[in-house]
Amino acid sequence: MSFDEIIDRFGTHSVKWDMMEQIYGVPADDGIAMWVADMDFRPPQCVADAIAKMQAQGIYGYYGDETAYNEAICWWMKTRHGWEVDPASVFTTHGLVNGTGMCVDSFTKPGDGVVLTTPVYHAFARVIASAGREVVECPLALNEGRYEMDFAAWDAQMQGHETMFILCSPHNPGGRVWTREELQGVADFCKRHDLILVSDEIHHDLVYPGHTHIPMTNVDESILDRLVMMTATTKTFNIAGSHSGNVIIPDPALRAKFATRMAALGLSPNSFGLFMAEAAYSPDGAAWVDDLITYLDGNRKILDAAIADIPGVASMPLEATYLSWVDFTDTGMSRAEFTKRVEQDARIAVNHGPTFGKGGENFLRFNIATPQARVEEAASRLRAAFADMQ
Repeated sequence: MSFDEIIDRFGTHSVKWDMMEQIYGVPADDGIAMWVADMDFRPPQCVADAIAKMQAQGIYGYYGDETAYNEAICWWMKTRHGWEVDPASVFTTHGLVNGTGMCVDSFTKPGDGVVLTTPVYHAFARVIASAGREVVECPLALNEGRYEMDFAAWDAQMQGHETMFILCSPHNPGGRVWTREELQGVADFCKRHDLILVSDEIHHDLVYPGHTHIPMTNVDESILDRLVMMTATTKTFNIAGSHSGNVIIPDPALRAKFATRMAALGLSPNSFGLFMAEAAYSPDGAAWVDDLITYLDGNRKILDAAIADIPGVASMPLEATYLSWVDFTDTGMSRAEFTKRVEQDARIAVNHGPTFGKGGENFLRFNIATPQARVEEAASRLRAAFADMQ
């Protein structure tokens, strides 16, 4: 396939494109959607073939016997990440926002504090607050344009009612790939404060050359009794609409708690998502991901070059994900002014920084997972929208 293919997604019930004008006021006729975290690329052919096989069989019944599905997950994690997964530890949820909600429901109680390192993926806070738990925002330190853990400050924030820490690894929206030392620091922090650690690693396949993602399970065996891993095919292969994700729990006691809540809520997997995931976690899927990373690497360089041309604007170095986190602080502009220039003048729909929590106030998030021609057009529009500053 060609990642350069322009696919018209209007009128397909695409949140990213069909809701752009309603939510952001960016005109549908010539706007560029760079907000919702899905890609404008077709998934690999192996995924399309799996759906075609379902269609040819013609009956969309209940899915049974997850042996091949679990084997595909285990093969992928071992081959791509050096992580040995026990098939018995795998739970399939309706995506990882649902997985997050299930973890909060299973391992905390109303009034408990749940720690987030902000700015971070906005759905975490929404789920926590909706469940009647307290969002405890522990801001990341911004050091020379790069996020770092600030454990001393976070230790001072703890009040004793916190019971869970949700880690985003790699980090969304900052694009950081956490080092082994940083991950060990998270493990130690959770042990110090007796926290369940939920590690959302949905972006773990989308890592750029020069960086290596380390699964939290491979960092410190002494935390396996408090660790919950979350992974999915959905970001990697652009199949978010399948709403499938995996919550992988090494510890039998935590596993039993989670299984009880799954049973109480009557949750079972979506067969479409399982067929797609099994097909994606394959050598063909791996080759497609390798090509995708090369393509995205080119796109990030195009956007970074445009941002570098605008005084006072800086894009955070992107180590992973296809989400560029852009800082407008040094423009001296108000948030309303720089957002207007991007959305109304450049006609680009982007995510607003404050939705990601403390520290995001002067940022916008740009999705670069779109054909290169669109990224080049967006870069040209941004230069024009801030031309008076150059």
